[in-house]
Amino acid sequence: MNFLPKEVQAGLDAARKKDMKRKTRMRVRVGDDIYPLLRFEENGFSLDHSNAPHLRGLVDLYDGARHLYQCLIVASSEEGDEMYYEFKRATVAEDRAPLDFYADENAPVALVTDQR
Repeated sequence: MNFLPKEVQAGLDAARKKDMKRKTRMRVRVGDDIYPLLRFEENGFSLDHSNAPHLRGLVDLYDGARHLYQCLIVASSEEGDEMYYEFKRATVAEDRAPLDFYADENAPVALVTDQR
């Protein structure tokens, strides 16, 4: 039950949303557009409904400047002032290319030869 006037409830909701945006450094990048996340969960994330388009496809998730995931997403549902997006795939972003061969952990790091 809601006992607050609509104006007061709207003000509280706006303050809650502003606080959520300020607390998170998480961002989603779609092409050249960047949107701050309100919530990040194991199966998806949510954006502010007022500036969130119905995103679909490949996006990148960042924590500040650090690239965390490359995700395939679909707009799932609207929950109040939030638009929730669900992951179809979330791949951890690596800072180097994967090796295409097995690297033995005991392998020498350099070859030293005797030049005498």
